[in-house]
This record gives sequence, structure tokens and C-alpha cells, in this order.
Amino acid sequence: MRLVHSSDLPPRTPANFGALLETVSASSLQAWVERIAVPRNFFAQRESNRATARWLSNELAAWGYHVQSHGPFENIVALPPKHPAKLILVGAHYDTVPQTPGADDNGSAVAALLACAQALARCAPSAPVCFVAFNGEENELIGSKDFVKNFLPQADFEIVEAHVLEMVGFASAAPGSQKTPTALPIRIPDRGDFLGLLANRDSGAMLDSVLTQARTYLPAFRTIGLEVPLGGEKVFPVLARSDHVPFWNQGIPALMWTDTSEFRNPNYHRPTDTPDTVDYSFLRNVAQLLVACVAEH
Repeated sequence: MRLVHSSDLPPRTPANFGALLETVSASSLQAWVERIAVPRNFFAQRESNRATARWLSNELAAWGYHVQSHGPFENIVALPPKHPAKLILVGAHYDTVPQTPGADDNGSAVAALLACAQALARCAPSAPVCFVAFNGEENELIGSKDFVKNFLPQADFEIVEAHVLEMVGFASAAPGSQKTPTALPIRIPDRGDFLGLLANRDSGAMLDSVLTQARTYLPAFRTIGLEVPLGGEKVFPVLARSDHVPFWNQGIPALMWTDTSEFRNPNYHRPTDTPDTVDYSFLRNVAQLLVACVAEH
């Protein structure tokens, strides 16, 4: 396994992204998290799940994206008006476990996705980026599995890399607030104030690029990446619990962005996963880094 800190890498010469990154606001991120934070499981809360899907579709369409609901699990797919043959995907699941509001899991990630979509629509509408809100992640990844198996083979574009956001809004600088994910033979800081990135062998170059972008544009924002060997997620199942996995299984480079879920956030899969527990300054840093990474292409 390869563990890399953004602070270990040299920065690049920055592009002129200052105005673009400043369009990402903590207040908008908070408003989106507060809007989405109701129980919305695909099976247990169908009405609120569908209402969330309609809201996401309307938000993305209002910014000029071509939006469709695809498949039996109602994944929301938003494409730029004139998309090229090769696209970068930004994805996040919008469902929750039953009876939990899911502010961090996964409202924080949806908010970062929306911030990125809005920023590109305003300032870089030709960026080759599509956005997908997956459903049913909490039910064995049914939405992302269907997207990769049934949507992509018929699409008029190819996904060259995928950035999958999975809980990106909880942070704590308290000693002991961060635990190492189960059984992983790595050493990470014991303070939960960093963004984690997870890659496999196919996405190692992506990992290095994002870490370099973090060093370049957000040098004070601690970002740590882990690259696991091919098949490592089968040895360590904790690495295979989100929507990056169907992409890995198809050989599509994909990164998972995460605050490490229950290894930091005590509200994981609980009714206490509410908007007031999200760190919106931390979330803004995540969204700004995401914008910088995809806008460069």
C-alpha cells in the first residue's frame, strides 16, 4: 500500500482559478445540506427519496445541464450541453440508511457535487465534466452498479476518470478523533482534520494529481491519499463500501473522497447525523479542491 500526504509533494504553477474557487461558498453548502437532510432511503422512504431526486434534477437543470433520471434506481445524470466524447465524472449517492437524515452521509458529498456543478456552469461551461447522483448506495451499491453495467455501455461518451464523494463534511482536530480503518496496515494521524483519498492501481495517477492540486491551491488543507494494490479491496472489505467499486471493477480509474465515515464521525448511520454536525469550512475546502481538479482538464 502507498500512503501519500499532499504536503510531501511539490506544488505546481497554479492556473488562474482564483475567481472560480471563490464561487464556492460555505453558506450555499450549508443550505444544500440542510435541504437534503431528511431520511431518504430508496426502499424505506420512497416519497422523500423521489422528492430529493426531483430537487437535484431541478437544481442541475437550472444551471444549464441536460438532466435525466436513468434506470430502475433513478440515478440522476447531468451532462454539459455540448459534451465531448470523453468525460470526467463527479458522483455522490443521495440516499440514506432508513430513518437517518444523512447530513454527512451523504448530504455533504451531494452539496460538494452541487457546488462544483454550479461553479463550472458559471465560469467554465465547456469543462468536460458530468455529474451523477447515485441512488441505492446504502443497499449494496445498486444504483452505481446499474449505471456502470447498463448506462455507460449505451452512452455516447466514455468516462475517463471518476471522482466519487463519500462523506466529506465531518472534521475534528481533537486528539484521538481519528481511527485507522479496520485492519489496514497503515499509520494515519490521530486527528480527524484531513481529507482522505482512496485509489487502486488504475487510479494511482489520479491520486497523485489530486494531491498535487491540494498542495498547489489549498496548501493548508491536509489531504492524504492511499493507493491499494489491484484486488486490495477484496483483502480489506472496508475499502469496497462505496460507489467507486463498480468503476474499479470495470477498470475505470476512480477515486473515493472521504472523511473516513465511522472512523471519525460518531454520527455515522445514526439519527444524530444532522446538519449542525457538519464542518462547512472543511466542506468548502473539499469542494474547492474538487473544482480545481476537474476544471484543469
